[in-house]
Amino acid sequence: MPRRIAFFDFDGTITTKDTLLEFVRHNKGSFRLYLGFFLTSPWMVAYKLKIISNQKAKEKFLGFFFHNYPLAKFHELCDAFAKEAIPQLIRPKALQEIARLQQAGAEVVIVSASPENWIRPWSDQTGLQLLSTRLMVKDEKLTGKIMGRNCYGEEKVRRIKEAYTLSDYDEVYAYGDTKGDLPMLRMANISFYKPFL
Repeated sequence: MPRRIAFFDFDGTITTKDTLLEFVRHNKGSFRLYLGFFLTSPWMVAYKLKIISNQKAKEKFLGFFFHNYPLAKFHELCDAFAKEAIPQLIRPKALQEIARLQQAGAEVVIVSASPENWIRPWSDQTGLQLLSTRLMVKDEKLTGKIMGRNCYGEEKVRRIKEAYTLSDYDEVYAYGDTKGDLPMLRMANISFYKPFL
């Protein structure tokens, strides 16, 4: 049997919505979410104009809501979100494809720019491996910063190659839905763009 590995983007590919935004909405409410958008909009505009990086814009947004937030409490929020909200966001066709690959003996890995904190409870339950953005912690509190680099674009490929020897596999699959996934899609020998819409 050929050795297979499959890499899936999470937000928009496996899910119907961006889980960062849904996580904030779930825990802070829509009003606070929109307020956060308004107050961090200068950094979002700067990112769109390519003045600052995707990472810097995301840190401004995360910091608005979770700077100095206790890690233990944050994990409680993440566990609740993974249990209550993520199942409602999963695309059935994506879940079917994951199950098909698992039955064919493939390793299945989520590669996401969203923080690992609320994806991992779901990915562990589903039997999936995870490479994702990691949040910086100091004195058991979130700093609002990202540890290392945001798992986006070329960083997805770097993280994959750091964790896996792709030459060990006969078939490398990749699934994504945005420009941030294109390097990962180009890396694979079998790739799918917006496959479950």
